[in-house]
Amino acid sequence: MEGYGEAGFARPAPVPKMVADFVQFLYRHIRERNINEVFIMYSHTFPHLSERFFKGATWPPVEAVLHLVDGDHVFGLLYKEMYYRHLYASTKPTVGQRIDSWENYRELFSVILNSNLNMLLPNLWLWDMVDEFVYQFQSFCQYRGKLAGKTPDEIEVLKKTEGSVWEPKAVLAFLEELVKRSAIREELAQPGAVDKLYQTEGYGALSNVRRMLGYFSLVGLLRVHSILGDYSTAIQSMAPLHPFLRKSLFTTKIPMANITMFYYTGFAYLMLQRYLDAAKCFNFILTYISKAKHQSRGAVYEQILKKNEQMYALLAICTAMCPTANRLLDEAVTNTLREKYGEKVRSMTGGSSETYEELFTYACPKFVSAVGPDYGNPAANTNMEAFRAQLRVFMTVVEERKHLPALKQFLKLYSSIPLSKLASLAEVDVDTLKQQLSLLRQSTQVITWTTGEPLSGNPVSAGDVDFSIEQQGGEEMVVVAEPKAKTVKGDFLVRHIARFEEIVRELDAMPRAQSAAAAGDQPAVAAH
Repeated sequence: MEGYGEAGFARPAPVPKMVADFVQFLYRHIRERNINEVFIMYSHTFPHLSERFFKGATWPPVEAVLHLVDGDHVFGLLYKEMYYRHLYASTKPTVGQRIDSWENYRELFSVILNSNLNMLLPNLWLWDMVDEFVYQFQSFCQYRGKLAGKTPDEIEVLKKTEGSVWEPKAVLAFLEELVKRSAIREELAQPGAVDKLYQTEGYGALSNVRRMLGYFSLVGLLRVHSILGDYSTAIQSMAPLHPFLRKSLFTTKIPMANITMFYYTGFAYLMLQRYLDAAKCFNFILTYISKAKHQSRGAVYEQILKKNEQMYALLAICTAMCPTANRLLDEAVTNTLREKYGEKVRSMTGGSSETYEELFTYACPKFVSAVGPDYGNPAANTNMEAFRAQLRVFMTVVEERKHLPALKQFLKLYSSIPLSKLASLAEVDVDTLKQQLSLLRQSTQVITWTTGEPLSGNPVSAGDVDFSIEQQGGEEMVVVAEPKAKTVKGDFLVRHIARFEEIVRELDAMPRAQSAAAAGDQPAVAAH
């Protein structure tokens, strides 16, 4: 098999005894459906052995271990899934290894889709499978997109694989088929099904593999469409998962699944200029991370910290674009945001395009191009083209609103002012001022979800200054009326009651989560 970087597969080198024992015990526990044992071996033993025996190296090739498991083909596919995931995490994969991993996923998913499965696998493994599948697609597109530094042989291999390996349409087709064949959308539409899935965690007499791969593929579709720059489709594709109807949301049991869902949903809302919805997503998940990160270890902990920083940067953009978003944030999130990005928020609200671009560049996903590079141009870089296309979309909105903060400051100084005088203060002509005032009024109306599907919503007034243009004494006047702060005692109490109920639910779930899969980087494996 190409890509392992080792010779003589017909006579593989002996594997360490602990590794041989691991493979044999994992195989036996999967066959016997001992889900707790499989979970422990996958989430604890595999990382431990990887660190001890294969730090910066690969696990033994599948040919070296198949004789230990009676040549079981499906187990071989599962072993290779872990093999390649470790390879990507610990070394730099070659183009051949990237292709081999694609072929393994394709065969593994085909078996899962077309066979009557009887095995149980931990939900964490199934989430990791979907997450790694999407990550390797993203990684291949990034690898293919930059030709500089590649050898002629590597470029030739990429040319030959064009249209057949890690193509967006094929990746999306697998995810859609997993969703379809799992019937997860139809299942969750049934009364009580969401609560039941949350309680049983998908385990039962039947195999959970196709069912839960379908569930996690909803998040995978969200991510793939997002990195391709199609934000409306991204949010639509994760249905029936809903960012604002979070009761019994199963992703909350697997931290990286939950973080991935809300990072990409929040980013999609941001790009759709739905700043209040984006802020609500980031507020929820940042509060969640403040608890989950302390229960995580190793690479997962590092991933969580990185996403935490990126989402605070995106939240800073939201509050700069729409200051009313600050009212939606929990006190702890507000304080942390002020500590991390207080100066940058002030810079952005002052009209600094450079700060917007800096934070966007740091916090945005790694975008990919749906098409390959121009192989005749050695300087081709579709990665930068994909990034710049999304940056242009974002910065177009920033630039057109660049002068609005100064205009708002002028308006706050007066209860009424002649249009001509305001134009003189703003150093623009009257027609330009009218355009800016129209844009200011438009920017204060933000589409925000209230009920229904995640993309549904109504315009909500999100401005901190209200004004009208009136004729007074034959002269056009701008009449300003700052909105008074509403008394929100009822809203305050309702919000805190809801928060209290959420804490109680989390506390109730903790014994189950900790006994089988602590929420930090493990799924709860409770029901058998």
